[in-house]
Amino acid sequence: MSKQFLIFFGVGVVVIALSVWGIMYSHRGAHLELKGEILKIRTGALSEQDCIAVLDFRVQDVSDVPFVVRVVEVTVDKADGATAESSIISKMDLHQLFQFNRFLGDQYNDSLSLKDKIAPHQTVDRMVAARFDMPVKALESAKSIHLSIQDVDGPLFETSHSPK
Repeated sequence: MSKQFLIFFGVGVVVIALSVWGIMYSHRGAHLELKGEILKIRTGALSEQDCIAVLDFRVQDVSDVPFVVRVVEVTVDKADGATAESSIISKMDLHQLFQFNRFLGDQYNDSLSLKDKIAPHQTVDRMVAARFDMPVKALESAKSIHLSIQDVDGPLFETSHSPK
């Protein structure tokens, strides 16, 4: 092989490598992702067969794209291994929930609900209230509580908290 061919081949490889690096670098924030954790869980009995859990949590949108909430779900892994789903309390009903159930304390954060936006690189503290069809003792003895938040475009954020 000629020396001239090797020089052009080497320059071509370097140009392609720089192009790939440039494309990857320019798209580094385009992957929609939330990071966060559940900070505190407050529970209480509404009756003998149903209870409430209030999850206070912090999330951060680490991408360059806003996260728009499509679905919020709270589930529990019970002590016997079964999974229980909850009903999310609407933002409009939270005032009454805290007013008539003083054992839950005060509402410290805004509620996270459908179509709420978390701006790029923003960190927010939010809360979710969920009602379970189980006694409060079963909720308090659960293995873990899971919070799932899905974006309108599909990405899913999940975090768990073990009360023990």
